[in-house]
Amino acid sequence: MSRVVTFGEIMVRLQPFQYERFVQADRLEYSFGGGEANVAVSLANYGLESVYVTKLPRHAIGQSAVNSLRRYGVDTSRIVRGGDRIGIYYNEKGASQRPSVCIYDRAHSAIAEAVCEDFNWDEIFDGADWFHFTGITPALGGQLPQICRQACIEASARNIMISCDLNYRGKLWSRELAREVMSDLCQYVDVCISNEEDAKDVFGITALDTDVKAGRLDREGYKSVARQLADRFGFRKVAITLRESISASDNDWSALLYNGTEYYFSNTHHLHIVDRVGGGDSFGAGLIYSLLTGKTDRDAIGFASAASALKHSIEGDYNLVTAEEVEKLASGDGSGRIQR
Repeated sequence: MSRVVTFGEIMVRLQPFQYERFVQADRLEYSFGGGEANVAVSLANYGLESVYVTKLPRHAIGQSAVNSLRRYGVDTSRIVRGGDRIGIYYNEKGASQRPSVCIYDRAHSAIAEAVCEDFNWDEIFDGADWFHFTGITPALGGQLPQICRQACIEASARNIMISCDLNYRGKLWSRELAREVMSDLCQYVDVCISNEEDAKDVFGITALDTDVKAGRLDREGYKSVARQLADRFGFRKVAITLRESISASDNDWSALLYNGTEYYFSNTHHLHIVDRVGGGDSFGAGLIYSLLTGKTDRDAIGFASAASALKHSIEGDYNLVTAEEVEKLASGDGSGRIQR
């Protein structure tokens, strides 16, 4: 069984019920989520050995975060305990023409104040086949850029495949700092994952004839983006998710995979969104699973895109679907007919 290690921050997610606004809510739903944690849960649901690494306080909320991962079979034995607080994010779900809103409260979280000595990568990577992190983790500051670099060096020395989702977050760091740090880390990365905006925000690589806000994406332009990323950093593969936003409730969703020679596009999925948070993470997990289980690049991008399409139908950060359910959609059965 393949063993995947993911590293990053898991947070408390607080959001109003249904589609209420923050200013009208008198109670909030409580759950957990975070980029690499979401990937870990997906991979565990697909049957892989999934190891999640972070730092969490020893108090009851920190333990609740650990329990939320254990519930779905994620190996939490490498989580470091310490620090005073767990990060929080407040999520207001958008609908129709009103966009979703995310407010972070994650300064001074346990992982943000972690130090290099907290993590024994020699032990963490024992038996590992794949390492995954996102651009969100070094964006948290402190020693995390150095910790991510240390992890990448150790993984690379063991010939462990490394994937990174660029995941630019303007509320966490500037484009200039993101470019500096991610340019350094990407020299170790084998598989780069991006969305239709990340390459522009982080590296200034733009797709021609594209207007993201108007929901117009040009596929030929994103071929160029993938090729430029691969040429600049030597990535073995570049995957780009393509979201065409009709409204906050309805999107068209597809993806591109470039392997240095060929370009493969997935089917386009027409989404009526229940919860879009974690959509990119579910895509990344689907891609990792596909590549580890020997799928062709064409089938891999189809599986990853279908996995993410299904995530948009599920409340919360975690993508709670099986590989069989994803295979069904990837094969073209998106009817949604009841199963008896």
